[in-house]
Amino acid sequence: MSHMDNTHIRYTARRGDIRALFGSVDSRRSTLFYAVALGLAALLGSAMATSAAAQTAAPTGAKAVQISSEIQVERTDANGKAELVAPSDVTVVPGDKLLFTLTYRNAGSTPAGNFVAVNPVHKAVRFTGVDEDWAAVSVDGGKTWGKLSALTVDDGAGGTRPAQGGDVTHIQWKFAQAIPAGKSGKLRFRGVVK
Repeated sequence: MSHMDNTHIRYTARRGDIRALFGSVDSRRSTLFYAVALGLAALLGSAMATSAAAQTAAPTGAKAVQISSEIQVERTDANGKAELVAPSDVTVVPGDKLLFTLTYRNAGSTPAGNFVAVNPVHKAVRFTGVDEDWAAVSVDGGKTWGKLSALTVDDGAGGTRPAQGGDVTHIQWKFAQAIPAGKSGKLRFRGVVK
């Protein structure tokens, strides 16, 4: 049986992605695009991963799981086929479909147990889905988790209504098994620029 440490997490946001995403903003709509840019930059800058036990205190000798993020914009090519392009190659506008990819790697020498990755969804982005069917979402700032179809929100009239993608505030990936030493993988979710 392998020894498992709960894991310290180091998030390495790719700041170049933030600058690249907004390098080709249409100056005629600069105020709107600037607001969207700030929102998405905040999203990338605040993407995070946590270990369930490391949230309060990490054990001595815990190993690092590294997380990096990437954004891609979905566009349709000349033949009508959807393709993912680098943010630096397009002007980002409201309605654009985005793919967020979190790449994780256990850089330690022991398995990383009890690993939980949490990514906030910024208000400038409407959540549309997550690739992993074992992921959960929150519509209350990370207080409660579940499948979107099982969650409700206040309807503003004293009742509740079924939660929708625009209500999602966070996404959570709770790993059922330890991440082996040296192993890496990807987690993906999608959204639309509001």
